[in-house]
Amino acid sequence: MKVRVDVMLKNGVLDPQGEAVRHALGNLGFEGVEGVRQGKVIELDVAEGTSEDTIRDMCEKLLANTVIESYQVHMG
Repeated sequence: MKVRVDVMLKNGVLDPQGEAVRHALGNLGFEGVEGVRQGKVIELDVAEGTSEDTIRDMCEKLLANTVIESYQVHMG
């Protein structure tokens, strides 16, 4: 079974990579980009029947730094 986990920095946490992308877009002539947040997508192949609770446990213990990051789990 495929599972996708989207991880993003929480609102209010400085995102230097996102700011660098925003700045670079401006330098390339793309106007009007007021903010960029950069995150990561993690795709997992797990055994059928793996519970969402198990996936959330993986996120809490390894895949996301929950102090500064939030995550969303997409099953199926």
